[in-house]
Amino acid sequence: MDTTTPPPDYALTMDQCWVLLATETVGRVALIVDSHPEIFPVNFVLARRAIVFRTSGGTKLWGAVTAKPIAFEIDGYDARDETAWSVMARGAAELMESQEEKDAVDALLLEPWHPGEKTYYVRVAPKALTGRRFKVNRPDLWNTRLSDPRRSSFE
Repeated sequence: MDTTTPPPDYALTMDQCWVLLATETVGRVALIVDSHPEIFPVNFVLARRAIVFRTSGGTKLWGAVTAKPIAFEIDGYDARDETAWSVMARGAAELMESQEEKDAVDALLLEPWHPGEKTYYVRVAPKALTGRRFKVNRPDLWNTRLSDPRRSSFE
């Protein structure tokens, strides 16, 4: 019988979630397309407590502006203190129409990574923002994949 208690998960405050969002450049947009879930990686910036990304006129744009609500997620690993974290935002997406707003976002250096025209700016103003941080299991030096970020604690 295992009598050890796993360490608790720690819920992040809304402010902590915003700080983590501000440190990342790539996240995932989750939405429903043709009655099934789709997840798209996007690079993004924060503008006035909203998540903004650019896209072309395709599935991602159509799904983002017609799906209600959508989700946006980032996650990460901190090798220094061996913790992982995740932030989830949920809310409606809207197309940004104002050139002044687009210019303000461009000033934040929102530059698409993927080649091609990304003329549509999509804003997600979270109605819910949650996150958690937790201590990860120590990796087994001999059985952990070389690409596992937890291995950095050995080096």
